[in-house]
Amino acid sequence: MTHSMRTDTHSPHFGEGGGWRDNATRYALLPLRIFLGVTFIYAGLDKLTDSAFMKDSGAGSIGDMMRAVRDSSAIPALVDLSLKSPVGFGYAIAFGELAVGIGTLLGLFARLAALGGALISLSLWLTVSWASDPYYYGNDLAYLMAWTPLILAGAPVLSLDAALRSRRRQRSGGYR
Repeated sequence: MTHSMRTDTHSPHFGEGGGWRDNATRYALLPLRIFLGVTFIYAGLDKLTDSAFMKDSGAGSIGDMMRAVRDSSAIPALVDLSLKSPVGFGYAIAFGELAVGIGTLLGLFARLAALGGALISLSLWLTVSWASDPYYYGNDLAYLMAWTPLILAGAPVLSLDAALRSRRRQRSGGYR
């Protein structure tokens, strides 16, 4: 029996046909993109609209939360840095989550947005959820890992990045 070897190493672009496997491959990261985008938008808005969170101290405040995790974090110096201005840190995290979520959901600068999401998740894992035992109870590590495929692949379909890439390709005569 003779076996043929497949020589086409790339799947067709959107709208160029292909079977269900090609479509599944092409859209495989879309559910992850939607989940992470919506989740980070929600997290940012939740922080910005929670009157107790954006305070130096008090029940549910960013300041009290950071003081509570200081001694159990992997990098206490990072917590100390946030404690210099807890409210400023809270706003930075909230607006960072919003920017990452919007960029991811729209697929605009998708790799950069994913890198931002990974860095936020990494910083939260090393500070807030580091003491989770067993480690898999802390969700920040799972979020960090979930950002990795989006850092590598970006948003190849149903994204502003793909639309801009297609537009550049058309302007340059299809050679990009």
